[in-house]
Amino acid sequence: MRALRAVLTTRGLAFFLSGILLLLAGIILGFPDLTRVSVLLIGLPIISATLVRTRKTRMRIERHTRPERISVGQDAAVTLSFENVSSSTTPIFLAEERLDYVLGDRPRFVVGRIPPGRVRAIDYQVRSHLRGRHRLGPLGVQVQDPFGLANRNAVLEGTTDLVVLPAVHPLSSSRHPSAGVGSEGEHAHLIALHGEDDVTIREYRDGDDLRHIHWPATARTGDLMVRQEDRPAQRRALVVLDPRPTAHGGSGASSSFEWAVTAAASVAVHLLESGYAVHVVCAETVESARAADTLTVDEILDVLAVTRLRDDSGEDEILRAAQALASSGGLVVALVGPHEQDVTLRLASLRQPGTTGIAFVLDAHSFGDSVADPVDSHVDALRLAGWRAVAVRRDDDVAHAWAVLTAAAVGGSR
Repeated sequence: MRALRAVLTTRGLAFFLSGILLLLAGIILGFPDLTRVSVLLIGLPIISATLVRTRKTRMRIERHTRPERISVGQDAAVTLSFENVSSSTTPIFLAEERLDYVLGDRPRFVVGRIPPGRVRAIDYQVRSHLRGRHRLGPLGVQVQDPFGLANRNAVLEGTTDLVVLPAVHPLSSSRHPSAGVGSEGEHAHLIALHGEDDVTIREYRDGDDLRHIHWPATARTGDLMVRQEDRPAQRRALVVLDPRPTAHGGSGASSSFEWAVTAAASVAVHLLESGYAVHVVCAETVESARAADTLTVDEILDVLAVTRLRDDSGEDEILRAAQALASSGGLVVALVGPHEQDVTLRLASLRQPGTTGIAFVLDAHSFGDSVADPVDSHVDALRLAGWRAVAVRRDDDVAHAWAVLTAAAVGGSR
């Protein structure tokens, strides 16, 4: 009886109970016609339940997303294909796609009969306002008999991940921040890769290409002189992301950590487009030993898509990895929360003499509940150490904060 109730719908259960009542009434009152009707009412739900439970169909489910990686707020089209790999036609069934909650409501659709060996595809769209790796599937299926008296629920296993990348804001500045000592080349050299700025003159040696003879220098010295065009080495930049929960405030997409991730992505992409070799130092790159690698745009966005807050005990590894990279010079960009002055002072030591350090110090309290310190003392500590630092609040724009930092004088008051 319990198994029967699990399969019958409300309508089927009403039929079954009504049949039992009519059966008792027909027997007690002696009406054979009433008894025959009751047998029909009892038998029909039982037959429907048996057919639904015993009918077996096998399907192969595939999901394809276009594009496979999207940015926050961007739509992704998902194609869900059903292939009937059984020898009989599938019944009409109701399907519900199970999604991570950040992707919106679960799409539901009715799938018609699918002949053996045929494929039927259904499209739906998803959108997320929160970055990360989100799951599509598994698929819930409900098969019902034609009378709506019985149904059977099943879950078709198989999932697909959709990567939602952090938003990237276009950045500009009145001038590019110079990396100073260890920058391996000035910005002008990167623009004119083989212009006059890159040309040096030396004496002719056997085997030199005669087309490289520098005739004005030859006429001036009386000896054959040749041009030597040296392509400058690529400048380096280091982007450090603070993952400490105690250094951030707020929750979800409006938290200070999410602001920091968006800013880190925007700055890293901007620097790559400006000719820098970029290192990203966060909990994930330190764990995977990729902090020392220079990453491409896609690799940086993939890392930042899944980065998350970590226990404060991991700060030492991040600072040690950053110190090893910063010791050889280059631009340092830090996105840090104001918690524990000694951590801020250790961060300040990353900037080498003659190089540039840029810091976004997040005012965690403006983003929501937080145990972080007041932001001003941390900003002042970084400025005293020669950094360009600015306090960032919840409503501040990434592009505006970057423009302020890159326009400010080192150690300035802005």
